[in-house]
Amino acid sequence: MRLLIIGDINSEIKTAIDIARSKNAKVVMVESCSQGVDFLCQGKGADLVLVDVQFDIKSLVIAMQNEKISTPVIAYGVQCSPKDAVLAIKSGAREFLPLPPDERLIAAIFAALSDDSVSIIGKSQPMLDSIALADKIAASDANVLITGQSGTGKEVFSSYIHSKSKRKDKLFVAVNCAAIPENLLESELFGHEKGAFTGAVSRRIGKFEESSGGTLLLDEISEMDTRLQAKLLRAIQEREIDRVGGNSPVKVDLRIIATSNRDLQKEIEKGNFREDLYFRLNIINIRLPSLQERGQDIELLANYFIKKYTKTNGLGEKKLSQSALDQMLVYSWPGNVRELENVLHRAVLISDSPEIMPIDINIKEREKEASAYHEIGSSDNEKRMVFNTIGYCLGDMSKAASILGVTIEILREKLETYTK
Repeated sequence: MRLLIIGDINSEIKTAIDIARSKNAKVVMVESCSQGVDFLCQGKGADLVLVDVQFDIKSLVIAMQNEKISTPVIAYGVQCSPKDAVLAIKSGAREFLPLPPDERLIAAIFAALSDDSVSIIGKSQPMLDSIALADKIAASDANVLITGQSGTGKEVFSSYIHSKSKRKDKLFVAVNCAAIPENLLESELFGHEKGAFTGAVSRRIGKFEESSGGTLLLDEISEMDTRLQAKLLRAIQEREIDRVGGNSPVKVDLRIIATSNRDLQKEIEKGNFREDLYFRLNIINIRLPSLQERGQDIELLANYFIKKYTKTNGLGEKKLSQSALDQMLVYSWPGNVRELENVLHRAVLISDSPEIMPIDINIKEREKEASAYHEIGSSDNEKRMVFNTIGYCLGDMSKAASILGVTIEILREKLETYTK
């Protein structure tokens, strides 16, 4: 996690910085919004921007939008009123973080935005086969395509491959192609020159240049528009990119890992994905099994997440009861490992005893919600559930769709229905 903080140093924000660093975040602090935008344009990169609520958040968000920067913004403030928080969110902040900081809230925000861990847990044969293949090809520079259902751990696997590659001491940069609007994605990837379009007041370094020397993850690449796929194909073939509005190509040296939860062969047949790009990316294909295929790993994963979130939240040791495990072993897990992690994170927080019980994991209730989601239509309960899930994921549509057990297209259709 790379954290950019815009504001003045005081004891409260210093405490928040200490908490962030204790969770392995890399923190940079600047004094003004203009300095923050300049920092992001230079390609130094941040996964999250924290900005003091007293700054002009609306202008910051507009400036970032003008430069095609999609990094999430969270406002923070000391002893602020609910009105201040609402105003910050209306101004474009994704969330509001009250100070003095609550360690649990910071942990939840970090968990929703990213997971820097490269631990891969599993003893089932399908998972062991996938790990063995990743180990075998990690040291090469070959492009890798990782496929599998949403929530199976494709981003974690990508980070794992990078950590075992010869580029491990360089940057690992991830771009979620499904979460970034089409009109922003080109600039996000390739950058732009000053004056390339209205609002481009300075040069912006894109993710290709930022990750040069390291690894670039193109997450959910199947969601990329076919027109942009052509430019991506050229960048991969020629190992050079053209900034939007640029006059000369820029050489880059990076390894590309792409992921998809779709059958790209079928997308090629439909005309949604370029076959030549597919062959450039699919030098090595690693398919990740669904959680249903790796039932042996459920208990291992559950214990890992319980330990992780008790530690993150400063709680005493907890263990999973046999009755709760029995329910988990027969549940379908449509959201795969990501859903399992969310269930255990919630269970750790709400359980009243050292043992996590079936009522804490609440799987039967989740089955009812999933059924209601698919059957009721645009009911108030469904709308509330959708918006609450998107809020929990801080706007990450891909993660929200996975948790809800639907495709990102269905989720977008639902949102369009709600806003009509």
